[in-house]
Amino acid sequence: MPTFTALTTLQGKAEANKLGEAMENMTVEPTGVGVFEVEDGSGLWEVGGYFLEAPDEGELALLSAMAGAKPFVVSEVPDVDWVAHVKRELAPVPAGRFYVYGSHDADTVPDDAVPLLIDAAMAFGTGHHGTTLGCLQALDRLATEGFVGKNVADIGCGTAVLAMAAARIWPGVVLASDIDEVAVEVAENNVKANNLEGRVECVEAAGFEHPTLKAKAPFDLVFANILKGPLVGLCPDMAANIAPEGYAILSGILNEQADEVIEVYTQNGFNLIEKQRIVDWTTLLIQRKAS
Repeated sequence: MPTFTALTTLQGKAEANKLGEAMENMTVEPTGVGVFEVEDGSGLWEVGGYFLEAPDEGELALLSAMAGAKPFVVSEVPDVDWVAHVKRELAPVPAGRFYVYGSHDADTVPDDAVPLLIDAAMAFGTGHHGTTLGCLQALDRLATEGFVGKNVADIGCGTAVLAMAAARIWPGVVLASDIDEVAVEVAENNVKANNLEGRVECVEAAGFEHPTLKAKAPFDLVFANILKGPLVGLCPDMAANIAPEGYAILSGILNEQADEVIEVYTQNGFNLIEKQRIVDWTTLLIQRKAS
């Protein structure tokens, strides 16, 4: 059975939220409405609805005109098993010593690789995106240079692939946190699938705001593969929760946003160690100053 999406963009968070609320009262009621900031510095917000039957395009046109938004783009979504489709399309990803693969590719894992099993799921971080790949490569280089993470946290963990990578190569318990309860559930399932129970602890938290994270701080390595806005907002907490000479691996940063993130972290007591670009995305390895 086909379903439908209707998407538009407009300026301003308040206006976007109002439009999202108006969509919830449409004659053909959407099963879900989402309001998201477009993370490209444009100030645009995306508003979208998901429908089990074709929405009234006249009603959508009226709503967009009243909100000052672009006309809605309505698309019919075919009835596809998307998880199965993604599994077929996602090839294994080598990232330094690490090898990220789906269960359908278990027979391809090289003998000398550090395996990370990640199946398609409702959370970010399969290794195919430039941000996750950049973080894994930065971790590999850091470990190759002799660094051993004794107290590691993955903030905004998604699938927990980065936390699991650290747990694969270093002793101790790695903390993985995410603000989204679905991501935390996915992360816990991945930890079990990789036989890392007791080695990766998953918690639901915004940033470092969790008793378990607070009790284990300061960390000697923190991953934060999120977005520019949250990374900038998190900077003071990063400085407070990373030990002197400790590291952070940051990503989710568009190439044109990297200098701004570097400037903010430099002002808060970090030095840039490495900047890596993969297609449109930049990954930063930074180190907190000794004092």
